[in-house]
Amino acid sequence: MKCFILAILLVATLLAACGTTSTPVPVVPTALPTTTTPVPPTATPLTPTAIPQPRSLTVYAAASLTDAFTEIGKTFEAANVGVTVTFNFAGSSTLRTQLEQGAAADVFASANMTEMNTLVTDTLVAADASQVFVTNSLLVILPASNPANIQTLQDLARPGIKLVLCDTTVPCGKYARQILANMDKDTTFSPTFNTQVLAGVVSNETDVKQVVAKVQLGEADAGIVYVSDSVAAPDLKTIEFPAADNVIAKYPIAVLKSAVQPDLAANFISYVLSPDGQAILKKWGFIPVAT
Repeated sequence: MKCFILAILLVATLLAACGTTSTPVPVVPTALPTTTTPVPPTATPLTPTAIPQPRSLTVYAAASLTDAFTEIGKTFEAANVGVTVTFNFAGSSTLRTQLEQGAAADVFASANMTEMNTLVTDTLVAADASQVFVTNSLLVILPASNPANIQTLQDLARPGIKLVLCDTTVPCGKYARQILANMDKDTTFSPTFNTQVLAGVVSNETDVKQVVAKVQLGEADAGIVYVSDSVAAPDLKTIEFPAADNVIAKYPIAVLKSAVQPDLAANFISYVLSPDGQAILKKWGFIPVAT
């Protein structure tokens, strides 16, 4: 019996020795979700708007173009940011002399072909550079009060009439005398009409605007100017010449060889010849040549 009990204890001991002990598995904590702070996109730097560089265009133009070109200059500046148009208005022969003496300009606009052709001969303008951009004609202007009571062209030949003209060196002076010479051949007038009228000349001006000023101030009874000048001075009375005796003044324009802004000068001439430029010239009494 004692042996039996010992056997049971032995078996129990063996069974205890053979049992497996579970080793606890360490718990790995679940990683919390990482919150990523969004990075704002890098801003693309804006390219600054280019500011046009200031540019100056110098235009030498016949005095009769003063009003029309002043308006054209303003519209050209408005269409070309940064551009300033500077004008020198005077008698065409005066301007030509200034250019021959070294005056700096980009564009030359004359009231006749003679001055332009002279600059071509002087090699200041290329032979094929000039083109006629407008034409003009002439008429007689009288003070608004008309103190000499001039009613017809024949009245210009009356003794005592004070007449003011442009000088013979200026296109408007040459044209005026050409018209008077033509009227000598017109049977409507006296064969000595030209001589009689010229006997009353009291002043020869260096440009047509001075003729207008003299008549407006009452320093002359009459003057001979371009139609465009009468449009610019609506306070004056006018008498027209017969079409057969009148002359058509051709106005050429060109870029000067010494132009500092040749491209801008070419653009200005293109605008003068454009429908908008021609409309402005027509508004001021000129006869357009381009459409």
